[in-house]
Amino acid sequence: MTAGQESSAQEAAERTARALAETVRRLQAATSRAHAEARTRAAVDLATGILAERLGLPVTEAAAHLARLAREAGVPVLALAADIAGLPEPEPGFDAGAGPGPAAFGLPVAEPPEAGPPVAPALAAAPDLQHAAGAVLDQAATALGVRAVAVWQRLPGGALALAAHAGLSAEEAADWARVPPGVPTPAQRVVGGAAELWPGEPETDGPSVGAGAARAVLPLLDRRRRRGALELLWPAAGPDPAAGSVPVLGPAQRRELYALADLCTTLLGRPPEPVAPEQAGALLDGLLTPALLLAPVVRADRIADFTVLRVNARFRDPLGRPREAMEGASLLETYPVACAAGLLDRLLRAYETGVPSTAERVRLAFRDQGPAVPVAVLLSAVPVGGRLLVCWQLDDEREEDERVALLRQAQRLARVAGFEERPAEGRIRWSDGLRELYGLPPDAPPVPLDRLARHTHPDDRPAIRRLLDTVRHHHRTASAVVRLDRPDGTHRFTRVIAEPEVDETGRLVAVRGAYHDVSAQHWTEVALGATRERLADSEQESAEREQLALRLQQAILPAAPPPLGVTGLHAAVRYRPAAQRDRVGGDWYDVLVLPERRVLLAVGDVAGHGVGAATGMVALRHALRGLAVTGAGPGRLLAWANTVALREPGQVTATAVCVLLDPLGGELRWARAGHLPPIRLGADGAQVLPLPHGVLLGALDDAEYEEHTARLDPGDVLLLYTDGLVERRDRPVEESVEQLLRAAGAPGPDLELYLDRLLELSPADTDDDTCLIAVQTE
Repeated sequence: MTAGQESSAQEAAERTARALAETVRRLQAATSRAHAEARTRAAVDLATGILAERLGLPVTEAAAHLARLAREAGVPVLALAADIAGLPEPEPGFDAGAGPGPAAFGLPVAEPPEAGPPVAPALAAAPDLQHAAGAVLDQAATALGVRAVAVWQRLPGGALALAAHAGLSAEEAADWARVPPGVPTPAQRVVGGAAELWPGEPETDGPSVGAGAARAVLPLLDRRRRRGALELLWPAAGPDPAAGSVPVLGPAQRRELYALADLCTTLLGRPPEPVAPEQAGALLDGLLTPALLLAPVVRADRIADFTVLRVNARFRDPLGRPREAMEGASLLETYPVACAAGLLDRLLRAYETGVPSTAERVRLAFRDQGPAVPVAVLLSAVPVGGRLLVCWQLDDEREEDERVALLRQAQRLARVAGFEERPAEGRIRWSDGLRELYGLPPDAPPVPLDRLARHTHPDDRPAIRRLLDTVRHHHRTASAVVRLDRPDGTHRFTRVIAEPEVDETGRLVAVRGAYHDVSAQHWTEVALGATRERLADSEQESAEREQLALRLQQAILPAAPPPLGVTGLHAAVRYRPAAQRDRVGGDWYDVLVLPERRVLLAVGDVAGHGVGAATGMVALRHALRGLAVTGAGPGRLLAWANTVALREPGQVTATAVCVLLDPLGGELRWARAGHLPPIRLGADGAQVLPLPHGVLLGALDDAEYEEHTARLDPGDVLLLYTDGLVERRDRPVEESVEQLLRAAGAPGPDLELYLDRLLELSPADTDDDTCLIAVQTE
């Protein structure tokens, strides 16, 4: 090591020694002050207790009486307290003053100002606190490698102020001079009640000074109240991993940091002065909610209880005790069960952290002599000037306010307003909304019932006279619907209800009632009458249209097929209309003998119901009948029918299957347009014929329809049907077809009986039309 390096190391060691010595000196001075303040506090507390016992005064009044005696005698409070308590006089040099100073009430006294480094302009730190921050950095930098220190002070409302710092640039300190409430910095977490944070813990992440640095955050505790936080920062990780590693702090290092935090707490300054009794009374009496003002009771350097200083007039004790019995009493003794169940912990948390607890609904238990009584309470606790303001509202009070608000809202929505008249007193009261109903300004005087006729339509005045006569002379409740004439020329249909109140002698004392704006109901009834007339016309027109569609369908679909004797075929047909007569559909069938002894078989289903579906069905059925005589195959016939559907008004769409059957050879050709395929029933059982390609009629221009061929043996039956026979909402059509054929069995020689059996066993649940054609070869 060179001479220069030895000299630098020696200077650093001397600087560290000086910093440690200065820190030890300040800690010793703070300890001495704490001992002196404890002695002073003990003497004053003892004297106050003696006066309270002898004079029969509450503790707060006894303390005020002690201060008043000291002023009148011209002696310090401490000297008078020592004399009353029989204690030795205070040591010479102890600054007791002419009255109780900060130390007499347990408040820290700041060191004389000393010079220190510049701080952020947003907050001028106390010189001794700023000097302490520098000393803390000097000591922690040498021993632990700390590179920056920040001392945070909690402000009223929950914000944090950078009270002192060392190792931070002026720009960064200015940026972080104040942290608003709700910003989740590590210091805010600790001040808000969390445990101290150490380097490497996840909670140290978050926005704060020294972004990216490892940090430790310790609370600054003053009688268990969190007045701020001490934040120490280590160098952030850089190119050299060892330079930015997370420090590991052992028990000895942590105890050293605790001592530095205590030093910063001592130098942070005086806490807010307690609220004076007269200010407390004015504060509580000005609140609209039930409230108490509590003072902390400190025992063994911790808050063990609260004293009830004041109770406002709106407060109701759950156990029915008067205000005088509560003021000056211990909270633990007043509500022991509730405090044991969590009330005391909630209040301590709000007082110690300084974070208000607002509008928290809790369930507490209260007990006097008998069993505990559970009560729902809406609780708020706010620290105010060294005291704790507690607002609580019993659930029945809150529910009463909510019921009143709910009633007002219901009256507004229902357009109801109440009134009360007392003729003997000449007093009239109106509820909200009645002036608006009359069209009067908000400051207009109420209109008595005697003058109601002046504000109504002339035709309604006889009804008003009858109402007044019934109420005033017969003492019975009466009502009338009148038209209130408003200043803007409009009128409101209003139901006026009045109820008399009489005394035991039968004399009319008051008239109470309500105005109900029924204008909307009146116009609704007028509109409803007109709507009923239009609906009756529409129902009659709809019934006529449905009857027309039904007759048209019955005329087009014959009950029996044409004679097929010359072809050697037997045929049977069935048409089952929909279950609802107002849902006439577009299902159709056709059996036609063509030249050359061929037979056209067709079934179809036009989309929709009513006259439109029936007329579309007629157009397609007649088109196929006419085009079939050209000798074209079934695919060509469906292509022409598609053209007809596209040209038909109303955009008709339909499914269809078309079959050309040659009776002589038993050959059949068929095509389909989105329809279910035919079924061949022979000696080998039922066979569903293949599905040729083909889209719905009326869906596409230039649609092409594929043809398939098959053969019927003598005795075979060909079955054509619409989906109304087998369609269900809960299963595929194929399963329904298979179930139906299995249940119906073989056709047998009687086709009519077979079709009836199919309709009877049909699994369909859509209540749709159904068409069936069965043809059997000889």
